[in-house]
Amino acid sequence: MKTLILIRHAKSSWDHDITDINRPLSARGFDDANLLSNELLKYNILPDGIFSSPAKRALTTCKIFMEVLDFSSELLKVTEELYDFGGRKVADFIYSLDDSYECVLIFGHNNAFTAISNRYGDKIIDNVPTCGLVMLQFDTDRWLNIDKGHTNMTLFPKNLKD
Repeated sequence: MKTLILIRHAKSSWDHDITDINRPLSARGFDDANLLSNELLKYNILPDGIFSSPAKRALTTCKIFMEVLDFSSELLKVTEELYDFGGRKVADFIYSLDDSYECVLIFGHNNAFTAISNRYGDKIIDNVPTCGLVMLQFDTDRWLNIDKGHTNMTLFPKNLKD
């Protein structure tokens, strides 16, 4: 069984005249990342690999989750292929994962994460929102063999707010 948890970066700030890869989180982004990571504590997720896009907003989101969930920094690998908005590079990355990984968290971007969620999950998701989480599980022991899996969980910030 392979478990893939996709977490889209939290809301970023457009207040700075900087390149896309360097855009930081907004105040709402920090709040949502803390809200969602604290909710995830209830599920006892134990990844053996954590991967993030090098984009500042994705990596900051990732580090908030890692701190709240008390995940070792040794699990983290920043991966250029995850700075992808279409999904092809992300899919190729997933297929190339070492089979020793049973559960991985990937922090990245849309439209890639909505496309991956719909391609490999059994629940259609119109849009994975900022700081949205989608968990997919596959009945296989090889990442190269993943196909249609099960969408076992979706957590979106708006569903956790009053």
